[in-house]
Amino acid sequence: MNFALTGQMIRDAREKSDLTQAELARRLGMSRATISRLENGTIEELGVRKLALLCDRLGLEIGVRPRQAPTLHEAYEQNRRERRDAFRETDEVLKNLKPDARG
Repeated sequence: MNFALTGQMIRDAREKSDLTQAELARRLGMSRATISRLENGTIEELGVRKLALLCDRLGLEIGVRPRQAPTLHEAYEQNRRERRDAFRETDEVLKNLKPDARG
């Protein structure tokens, strides 16, 4: 799922409805921060029922379709995240090594 594109579509629909993030959040019983993270594509977890409620309020619908190959940008972002995570794991291992084992 392309969360950045989904978030942009939700932002566009919200603005077209003349709603602020805070007003939409209040009407749906969510936090403004949740709406913000969703619109920015940075939300880590959002249940499908909440997403369906949000989309219904904004006149959008959720669709299911076969997965498409990632765009170059998506592949780059995935690679960047994987490299960052690998560096973090390596840093943790190095921090836990005994001083004489570091060489």
